[in-house]
Amino acid sequence: MYRSRLDKNLDKHTLDYVSSISDDSEIAIYDIVGSQAHSIMLYENKILNRTEVKKILIALEKLKKEKFTTASSAEDIHELIETMVIKKTGLEIGGKMHTARSRNDQVALDLRMKIRDDINTICGCILDMVQTLVLLAEKHTTTAMPLYTHLQQAQIGTFSHFLISYADALLRDFERFYDTFERVNHSPLGAGPVGGTSLPINRNSTAKMLGFFDVVENSIDATSNRDVVAEYVGHVAILMTNLSRIAEDLVIWSTSEFSFVELSDQFSSPSSVMPQKKNPDILELTRGKTARVIGNLVAILSNLKGLASGYGRDLQEIKPSVFLSSRTAISALVVLNSMFATLKVNKQKMNKIADSGYLASLDIAEALVKEGLPFRTAHKIVGKLVQIAHESGISLSELTASEVASSVGAKEFDSKKLGKIIQSINAESSLKNRSSLGSAGIAEQKRLVVKRKSKIRQYQNNVAKRNTMISSALQKLSTKVQVLSK
Repeated sequence: MYRSRLDKNLDKHTLDYVSSISDDSEIAIYDIVGSQAHSIMLYENKILNRTEVKKILIALEKLKKEKFTTASSAEDIHELIETMVIKKTGLEIGGKMHTARSRNDQVALDLRMKIRDDINTICGCILDMVQTLVLLAEKHTTTAMPLYTHLQQAQIGTFSHFLISYADALLRDFERFYDTFERVNHSPLGAGPVGGTSLPINRNSTAKMLGFFDVVENSIDATSNRDVVAEYVGHVAILMTNLSRIAEDLVIWSTSEFSFVELSDQFSSPSSVMPQKKNPDILELTRGKTARVIGNLVAILSNLKGLASGYGRDLQEIKPSVFLSSRTAISALVVLNSMFATLKVNKQKMNKIADSGYLASLDIAEALVKEGLPFRTAHKIVGKLVQIAHESGISLSELTASEVASSVGAKEFDSKKLGKIIQSINAESSLKNRSSLGSAGIAEQKRLVVKRKSKIRQYQNNVAKRNTMISSALQKLSTKVQVLSK
């Protein structure tokens, strides 16, 4: 339909090569709604008359129920929808719908509408998962477990502390998406192919009808720039990286060697040959899908870095990366949220490990600091205690009086007093005494849970307002369509 300058049509193989129809189903509805707003704007500015806009709007409304097939001679969804409108209304009327716009500003519009919806969906999914994590954390503020550095036991902590750390990382993901929405929600429609139009259009009118905050003012920027797309997929990559790390923790903790947690059967897979296996395939796939999303980001940036200003068909190849990234992130959040909601926590195993070994070492050293010793001296003394206990294959609390005495010089500290300090410190006392802001201490855990609950409510209200703003604008547009279609 667009080949006015050219004598021949594309052959089948070339059409298959250039066509994006197979990818464009994700944005078909946005193209239809955007075309409705554009047509109404043309009518309001006397470029279309009442009869013309009525027939175009009726045709577009019918297309909302259409199942678009890939078996088409159209190169993309924009051409396909316009062709179908012309078939329903005739060229004299349907041929006017594309006045004062281009596929260049159309696709930019559709992408922004798609991404803003995906942002709101992802924000909602993140908050759902954070809420699940915080509610689970609330049940485990006193469940002691080891904390790790270098995947080696480091300090006594709580399971709630891990869960809240996940929640906080996801809340930062939420904030990144929430802020990006502000930049995404600007309309490029009416920018034309690259330099605008001489026809009397009103870009602000279409922006308002479609629920945008404002327009992307510069027409070159509006049609050729995809920085907000790269920003969005970049945030998806960071989100998936956080989910991948969480998945890895659960993979490790669900092993027989750790047995800290057990995944529900509905989130596990069997072996085709080993009857006893309960594999964390869903978690492993989360790690694998993260790699694909990171690849999507690299593909987008690689595409953009070599383009001159002004639209290039290269930009068509960005769309599949965006759509796949959105689907992956939304699915991962939904699945992992359900996984945490059904997670079995082995409190006894966690508490046992936290109370054994040498996890209380720093607590003992800090107790000596409270007695007036320099930290380096305390560090040296406790280091010797750990060495002696390790060589004997016992815990610190099992050291004899003579073993304790051998680790400390008479001038450094009273060995009997040191023995009493060692015996007084365990997982329970450690978590009770931990008091620094944001620490694993039980009192801090309870405070952190309350604070996160409040933040979740605030963010849920903010997302609801945005969804209402968009749905309200689109409902007003729908009402206009109905009125003009009579």
